[in-house]
Amino acid sequence: MSLEPSDDAPAPADESGAKRKADGHVHLHVVQTGGKGGKTPWDWARGLVIACGLGSVGLFAASYFQNWWKFWLYAPQYPKGLQLEISLRGMGGDVHEIDLLNHYIGMKHLADAAPTERQIGGYAVAGLCIVTMVALMIGGRKLNKLMAVPAVGFPLFFLGDSLYWLYKFGHDLDPKAPLRIGAFTPQMFGNGVIGQFETFATPQIGFWMALGAVALAVVGTVLRSRVCAHCGRAGECVAVCPRLMVLPNKPKESAS
Repeated sequence: MSLEPSDDAPAPADESGAKRKADGHVHLHVVQTGGKGGKTPWDWARGLVIACGLGSVGLFAASYFQNWWKFWLYAPQYPKGLQLEISLRGMGGDVHEIDLLNHYIGMKHLADAAPTERQIGGYAVAGLCIVTMVALMIGGRKLNKLMAVPAVGFPLFFLGDSLYWLYKFGHDLDPKAPLRIGAFTPQMFGNGVIGQFETFATPQIGFWMALGAVALAVVGTVLRSRVCAHCGRAGECVAVCPRLMVLPNKPKESAS
């Protein structure tokens, strides 16, 4: 009886479960790291990340043409009230009438408020849109947590800057004004009182659009972090995404 292994005999398995042939070669099982068609988990969300970015950009751009804030002033001589509308482009409403009233208490003209901000508002929105879209598309996994920072910071800057100018106008009063009232800061939320006027202030559609844009940017950032965590090319990704979120998942060629 021959003790030599036959080519037709089943190959013995080693400790790892791999089959060893008579010639000594070991055939290992091929493990598929990707899903169907070579796709990895969360690959489906790449398009959704881009959609969130486009939605965020669209809402920010639209908010530039809308009012962000509105003030009402009521007094016995103005039973219907006076309105002041604030947008990123400037002010609207009863600006001339309010300026005349402000003159009596020594407050500056409304046109003197935030001149630089109004001049660069359009450029700021355009830059924000570009940065948000580019960050969501090409930013690497190490920058994932910073993707939504510009979007979140924009409405926060608007609120902080508006509060600054309200404080400045209410505290920098002309001491030679016909009417003397104490320093004040107009209410930016809800009801307030300035001299004999009752005021009411509330956000408008432009501000809510901006918050919607922030929400989409945050959702896109969260989805993006999941995509990057499961990406087959995560090892190549540092500051710039090799796939730009939309390119095919081609494996990196190795030198032969």
